[in-house]
Order: sequence, then C-alpha cells, then structure tokens
Amino acid sequence: MLAIMPALDTAKKEPLYTQLYRYIKNEIQANNIPTHSKLPSQRKLANDLNVSRNTVDAAYQQLIAEGYLRSEARKGLFVVDIRSELLLAGSSSNTEMKRNTRQEKECQGSTSTADEYNFKYGNIDLIHFPYKLWRQMTIKSLASGQDSLLLYGEPQGEIELRNHIARYLYQSRGVECSAEQIVIGAGTQYLLSLICKLIGRDFVYGMEEPGYDRVRLILKDYVRRVEPIHLDEHGIDVAKLTLSEAKIVYVTPSHQFPSGIVMPVSRRLELIEWAQTTGGYIIEDDYDSEFRYEGKPIPSLQSLDRHGNVIYIGTFSKSLIPSLCLGYMVLPNKLLVKYIEKFGRYKQTTSRLHQHTLKLFIENGKWLKHLNKVRNIYRKRHQALLQAIQINMKDRVRILGSDSGLHLLLEPRNNMSEAELIRVAKEKGVIVYPVSPFYECSAPSQYPQILLGFAGLDENKIHEGIHLLSEAWYNEN
Repeated sequence: MLAIMPALDTAKKEPLYTQLYRYIKNEIQANNIPTHSKLPSQRKLANDLNVSRNTVDAAYQQLIAEGYLRSEARKGLFVVDIRSELLLAGSSSNTEMKRNTRQEKECQGSTSTADEYNFKYGNIDLIHFPYKLWRQMTIKSLASGQDSLLLYGEPQGEIELRNHIARYLYQSRGVECSAEQIVIGAGTQYLLSLICKLIGRDFVYGMEEPGYDRVRLILKDYVRRVEPIHLDEHGIDVAKLTLSEAKIVYVTPSHQFPSGIVMPVSRRLELIEWAQTTGGYIIEDDYDSEFRYEGKPIPSLQSLDRHGNVIYIGTFSKSLIPSLCLGYMVLPNKLLVKYIEKFGRYKQTTSRLHQHTLKLFIENGKWLKHLNKVRNIYRKRHQALLQAIQINMKDRVRILGSDSGLHLLLEPRNNMSEAELIRVAKEKGVIVYPVSPFYECSAPSQYPQILLGFAGLDENKIHEGIHLLSEAWYNEN
C-alpha cells in the first residue's frame, strides 16, 4: 500500500488540508507517487496522519478538481497520467484549443505548480463544505430501501429534485417554470451540447466577446458559425448582435465572464426585445448569480421574458462542489415538446444517488444554510481583496467587475505586457491569469488585464498575495 507521510504543521496559518494537498501534488509531479497508483482511503490516511477525514476529503477533492486524481466507483482514487493528458491536449486538431494552450504556457507556465498564492478563478472554498452532513445524507439515501436508486433514473432527472430547483429558482431569481420544464444534466457544457442539437446547427450563434473559452469550444464543435459580439459597459451590444445575423445568443448577464459586467435591466429588456423581433433564442447562463456584493440582485432574463425565448442554465458547482457535475436548464414550453421528442429516450448523465442526496440536502434546509455560509465567507474574501488592492496599489491599477461573483479583473498601469505581468508575479510565487485567451479576436484594451479568482484563498493569503503582486508589478522591495 502506498505510504503518504507529509510533515503537517498545525502551527502554520496554512490549513492542514492545503498542506496535504500541496504535498501530494508535489509528489505526483516529482513522480514519487507513480502514475496510476491507488491512494489510501480517506479513513486510512486520516488515521495514519492523525487528522480529520474532512481534512483528507478537502485535499482529495482539490486534487480531483485540478485533474491529478481520478475516482473509480467501488475501487478508489488513482493518480492520473498527467504527461499523457498534456500530450493529448497538445495533439488536438482544434485551433482554439491549440491557441489557448500555447498562450497559457507562454503567459503563466504550468498551473500545476504548488504555489501558496494561486488566484485561480475556478477554485472554491473546500474546507467549509459540510462533508459530514453530505456523507450522512448519502448514507440515508442508500439506507432508504430504494433499490431503484441503483438503476437508471428519469431522463430529465429526478422529479423531486426538479421540484426543489423550480421552487428555489422562483424564490431567488424570479424564474417561472414547472418541474417538467427542467432538465438535469452533467454540467453546463453537456447541457449546451443538447441545446445546440435541439435548436439546430445551421443557425448563426452569437457569443460574448470576450467570453468563456470552453463554451466557445462547445459551440464551435456543434454549430456551423459562431459570431463574437463585442461588449460595452452594459454587457453584450444588442446593436452589434442585430447586425451579426445571429438567431441564438449565449450570455452571462449576472456576472459576465471574464469582464464581470452585471447587465442592467434596461439592457436585459433590450435583449429580450431582440429575441422577440428576430424569433431567436437567448441562452442565459446565470453564472455567479448567487454571489452579489453591491446593490440588490437583478431579475433573471427568464423572469422578464413573456414570449418563451429564454433558455435558462444553472449549476451547483459554486454553491456545492464542482465534482458533483450537476447542472440544469429550464426550457421554454415550445422547445420542451421538441426536446421530449428528440431526447426523451436519452439516459440521464448525472448520478441518481447524487440527485437523491442533493434532494435530501435541500429539503432538510442544509443546502440553503451552506449557501448562506459560503456567501459570507466569499463576501469577506472579496472585501479583503479590494482592501489589499487599495492598500498596496492605490490608483496604479484599475479594478473591473468587482460587484459580484468569485473573480475580478485588474488593469495595471505599469507598461508591462500581459505575459510580463504574469511572469514577474510567478517569480514572487503568485499565480494570476491572462484574459487574452477568452477573446476570439485580439484583446482591444489599451492596457492588459489580469484575472484574479479569490474563492480558494483565505483573507491572510489574499493580503499576502496582493502585497507580493504589488512588489512584482511596481518594483517594491
């Protein structure tokens, strides 16, 4: 059996799970833990190291999320062949993938380095996830005597969970829908692929410019033409959208990725009018809608639509954990009929056990309690980030998209290129991320922009990281 024996130090400010995660990550990179090795169970490693199972859970979850480990049902956790994964990515014929991979290597080096100050925008807080409660709900699901949980479930997802989602969406986002309109699936990318097949590949699809690169890849794989639509200060430019001949548009109005723009109601109404006039569809990805720090939440596009032209997409990846792979979409009635005809026999892609566990989690009030808890945690980290930037950089940097979400953009005024900004930060042990890969066309900004996620770092790490970043960018020693 593989032995994992890190020197965990309880006297350090760094959480134990982070120390364990970095140790295993380093050992995998150094090939001291060989590819395909099976890792000890959570219980065994917790006993060996005299730490809680929550600590081991959090470390393992982060390693799974970053692609170092894979989970095999009833077998355990195994080390992924990282070098093969890199070779596979490098041999892709998709030009978008090639360009993004090359830019990331040039600008940020490998994101697998075990740096203390990694402002990665996909990370979440893992230490406060209620592992014990989730485990109890899972055991309760298995002990419920429902043998059907071991069989294939409903193609659109479990009806009890869909009922809970419908109620939550109405109460929190004003989304008006029945459980029958909801389709559960394995994340946003999978649901988008279904939408493209449902509507058809021969239409022009519009997408925000800049926009989420993984969504762009999905659209390019499934439709003939994807048109980048530039933003203004209120989000996607509807006048440019009209000129583009697009009939379908993908938007992230609650916290545009990556710019962070929150689309005002006036622009949302303008976009809905565009869809009604053209007979088109809006794909509303309500990304980061749970986390708003300034002003009142703005109603979803779906809640403002009276003509059935909005397809709403949501996910539990930020409010729970990404590895749950549980997303959902709300289809207008006119598309629902077509969906049932076309995909009614498709098997459900999300674990039935996970769906049942989440249903229990919601109906017992545990999910809302957890969501409120992480909202407070992220609010404090958001405030710490803004405070640290103000203290260390003052007016030498412009902050963009800071009203909501789990990331923001910085626009330093120091005459460095994007690649230089990332390189000198890395030399100080701080990992930050480029914005240029999210543009289909070249980035038009006069000054390069840098993306910082803050959900995965505590307040101390945020302050320390921004201080080091200021030293790197402004030659302060």
